[in-house]
Amino acid sequence: MKKKWEFYETNEQRINEIVDKFNISEILAKIIVNRGITDDRDIEVFLNPTRNDFYDPFLMPDMEKTVERILKAIDNKEKVIIYGDYDVDGITSITVLKKFLSERGLNVDYYIPNRLEEGYGLNKQAIEKIINEKYTLIITVDCGISAIEEVEICNKSGIDVIVTDHHEQLDTIPNAYTVVDCKRKDNTYPFRELCGAGVVFKLIQAISIKLNLDAKEYLKYLDIVCVGTISDIVPLVDENRVIAKLGLMLIEQTKNIGLKTLIMESGYKKINSTMVSFGIAPRINACGRMGYQNDALDLFLTNNIEEARQITSKLNKYNSERQLKERAIFEQAISKLEKEDLRNMNSIVISGDNWHHRSNSELLHQK
Repeated sequence: MKKKWEFYETNEQRINEIVDKFNISEILAKIIVNRGITDDRDIEVFLNPTRNDFYDPFLMPDMEKTVERILKAIDNKEKVIIYGDYDVDGITSITVLKKFLSERGLNVDYYIPNRLEEGYGLNKQAIEKIINEKYTLIITVDCGISAIEEVEICNKSGIDVIVTDHHEQLDTIPNAYTVVDCKRKDNTYPFRELCGAGVVFKLIQAISIKLNLDAKEYLKYLDIVCVGTISDIVPLVDENRVIAKLGLMLIEQTKNIGLKTLIMESGYKKINSTMVSFGIAPRINACGRMGYQNDALDLFLTNNIEEARQITSKLNKYNSERQLKERAIFEQAISKLEKEDLRNMNSIVISGDNWHHRSNSELLHQK
């Protein structure tokens, strides 16, 4: 196959200006310019993001109304449940919101669908269970934007649904109480590439502002939000870069016992995005893939070091099982390919019974 190399046309004068002004290498200056980051303010945020570089959370769709509804639930001690996804983004989203709301005096429950039996997102079976248990408010995290029918069932049963998500909407959005999603077609928020945990972070930031809390009450969760952000393979630019940079610094001194234990058991010595991507993410994702999604959440929620060690041991076991299962699927695929002699086809699609599907983030976290 012949390859054609294409090179960026570089503005040498601007590169030299950036090198001198920000005291960085020429290579880094070229990377910054090639990424289209040429404004001095944007360069400063890219190189040295701070807590002051987060956007106003109330610019997000439905955020004001969402905050008011949650504060009402806190005041009235309502029965509230968080409904999240089973991957790293979903698990970290539930962790952050549950811990934050618990500190505000609201003891919320959670529901994570079993991947093997229920699949992704809200499902009618789960909604019926939630209705029967008399909840008055459902808050979705990392899912819900496509749950048109499920939200209608909740509406008919008198349950309010707050959707927080980061996926693309369909032709219409659910008729929920509120829908907080930067990929809504009517979105005006300056950045639309947050992951689910990032959206939850903006939610607890907004609640903190409304309650006049110290900024540390939401900033202290950046370690967990960072894990969700890096693991979900969202572009590490703009607000995501702020989350990643500050979050990695916080991970080095994390007070989350489960996260600290998982890092120690991962075998990685340096705290960076590689450690998160290949040391933490596969172990958490393995829980959902093997049908033990609650174990990953229990790890992040526990305050007991011995329990954290026991759960981490389980996660390592699940990850090993996941690796064996994927290896078996790969070998089956190769066998099918050889039997059918499809090697000279331009494109090949092979399927098999009981083969697990994988998300984009899982495809990139294969250690």
